[in-house]
Amino acid sequence: MRHAAPVRALPACAPTPGEGAYPQVGAYQEIARSSSVLPVKEITVDIWTDVVCPWCYIGKRRFERALAAFVARDRVRVRWRSFELDPHALRVTDETIAERMLRRQGIPPHEAARLLAGVTDQAGAEGLAYRLDLARPCDTFDAHRLIHHAAAAGLAEPFQERLMRAYTAEGASVGDHPTLLALAREAGLDAGPAAEVLAGDAYAQDVRSDEDLAARLGVGGVPAFVVDGQPPLAGAQPATVLASLLGRAR
Repeated sequence: MRHAAPVRALPACAPTPGEGAYPQVGAYQEIARSSSVLPVKEITVDIWTDVVCPWCYIGKRRFERALAAFVARDRVRVRWRSFELDPHALRVTDETIAERMLRRQGIPPHEAARLLAGVTDQAGAEGLAYRLDLARPCDTFDAHRLIHHAAAAGLAEPFQERLMRAYTAEGASVGDHPTLLALAREAGLDAGPAAEVLAGDAYAQDVRSDEDLAARLGVGGVPAFVVDGQPPLAGAQPATVLASLLGRAR
């Protein structure tokens, strides 16, 4: 399922809104702690990401900051949803992000370097050390299947984290099966069952169901956040905005 690219710089990766797009009213903690009354029900947060989306890792960090300050954080359940930026990408490739930007969007190398440097700067502000010159965009369908497997074992978050860091900072090929297995082991998954998942088609329908749901909800770019059934919010939103979104789910 191919999705239209919402931004020129990184296809289907939704960047941070422009400066001034949201009011800067105090720290995000003030919004997240605006209520002293705990909710009586679980709050579900669905987050659509792709592991080869640099904005998604930034969005993950900002959501974590908002969640850490949220008074009802212990009642929040996060579900990582699948989204493929390019369902037709090769599983393993030597093509860089800049080369892909030139091939698919006609963006010259100097402009691609400027845009990627901007993403890297924003990642740095969140404590993330990007090396996007090493990153190789690839097919992520199997990575998403393995994330669903990790979720069944209660390890979706650490595996998602490990995949994102491997792609954005280490130049790991997250479509390559041996690489995926190594990363899965580092995240705490048993190698045997993980290898069985990759060898077959387990969780393929889960990935497709996530993508179908995204289409029905109008999610065309990632990261995208759906908090307790509220309308989707796309982009690597500031922590203040995500804290406000959590607060409305009380």
